[in-house]
Amino acid sequence: MAEDWRQAGFALYVHWPFCEAKCPYCDFNSHVARSIDQARWARALASEVRRVARETPGRVLNSVFFGGGTPSLMDPESVAAVLEASRENWVWANDIEVTLEANPRSVEAARFDGYARAGVNRVSLGVQALRDDELRRLGRLHGVDEAKRAFGVARSVFDRVSFDLIYARQDQSLTAWEAELREALDMAVDHLSLYQLTIEQGTAFWDRQRAGGLRGLPDEDLAADMYDLTNEICAEADMQAYEVSNHARPGAESRHNLIYWRYGDWVGVGPGAHGRLTLDGTRWASECPAAPGAWLSRVENTGQAEDRTALSPQDIVNERIMMGLRLTEGVDMEFFEAQPILNMRAASLVEDGLMWCRDGRAGATVAGRLLLNRVIGELLVD
Repeated sequence: MAEDWRQAGFALYVHWPFCEAKCPYCDFNSHVARSIDQARWARALASEVRRVARETPGRVLNSVFFGGGTPSLMDPESVAAVLEASRENWVWANDIEVTLEANPRSVEAARFDGYARAGVNRVSLGVQALRDDELRRLGRLHGVDEAKRAFGVARSVFDRVSFDLIYARQDQSLTAWEAELREALDMAVDHLSLYQLTIEQGTAFWDRQRAGGLRGLPDEDLAADMYDLTNEICAEADMQAYEVSNHARPGAESRHNLIYWRYGDWVGVGPGAHGRLTLDGTRWASECPAAPGAWLSRVENTGQAEDRTALSPQDIVNERIMMGLRLTEGVDMEFFEAQPILNMRAASLVEDGLMWCRDGRAGATVAGRLLLNRVIGELLVD
């Protein structure tokens, strides 16, 4: 089971932790900094890539993802340095996917041309809303016109461009979301990420909600209706849900995220980055210090930023459940059948209409995806 990553692939995740401002709903590892020594950061990130590559010689790299934070604040030369380190030390797949997340405010044609020359071939834009008043409520610094211009710039440089939207926002009606989603689908190329607004601990929205200041959020019934409508309208537009929050035309799914959800191997470099790596039959979980200064200091002073923990067979089973059930395709039934108690629990969820089993695979039904935390919770092995 530890070597199952070979079926799903091998990826590199690069975390750029810096942003212009901290969004009130964001619980990602992001920081605002007045000045950034780009060359120093590029050297450190490339150094971490080379270090892990020495442990994994000859692997074929299927995907690279620059996430954040706001990776479009990186100089193209910094992106190029990291990609060159990966190209020199692993074998790049002929169809490698190299994605960079971008903020509409930091999109410039010249910068995007530089990313393309470095090897980036896919961009994901953090649009988040197509209404100016909603963008202000979400704490975004860009407007709708700026987002659309950024999308146009990205389309002029890259064949593959995705963007994110957040729904189930304050005071948002089902009709309003339908109109906004249809507008988004008219813009979209081949991929959309559509997230329900969740209030995460540690965010400004969390504090605001606890103080009674975050009113107008949808109740469970309206949120469920929004989710159903999202799937229905996207399917009509040939943008099927292949994961709980991600929709794509056939063949345009994010290969990088599929490696996560299919439980492949990935290297995580940068502050707060996580990874999963199989070495000599043991699957390791890696985690880097979240604070940018602490991460940089460890790389420069010790030559290694990450800490690793060996995963037990039970850990691997539980992670595969948590990852695989997010996918519309589900997981291989052999995985359940090899775990008698898991197989029994899955059968019970099938009877409840929350899971399906067919053609040698098992997954969450539409109703099950609405209650995914419950479904996963009932399957996890103690």
